[in-house]
Amino acid sequence: MTGVAYAAAPAAGGGAGGFASFIPLILIFAVFYFMLIRPQQKQAKLQQQFLADLKTGNKVVTKGGLHGTITGLTESVVTLEIADNVRVKISRSSIGSPLTKEGLPAPAKKAGGA
Repeated sequence: MTGVAYAAAPAAGGGAGGFASFIPLILIFAVFYFMLIRPQQKQAKLQQQFLADLKTGNKVVTKGGLHGTITGLTESVVTLEIADNVRVKISRSSIGSPLTKEGLPAPAKKAGGA
């Protein structure tokens, strides 16, 4: 019976060993934060800023792939002219990126600042 009691007893110096066992977990969380979470937050912030700065006359591409020019704006709806006298209303959040002068979607900016 003493074998069971001995196995259940904490090891000597268990306080320092308990914290040391959490160090790898803390390091993994730090890596995930700096490699995944933080860049995604920066990218989302850049997208929100882009959507807030939309103006009439901007050429944009939607997340669905429509290319057009903004002809009207409200707080949540964008009127997009996709051809001569063809206008569609879409939600502001479905605007993907601006178009370059060549008519191509602008390359995504790196969130990490590089």
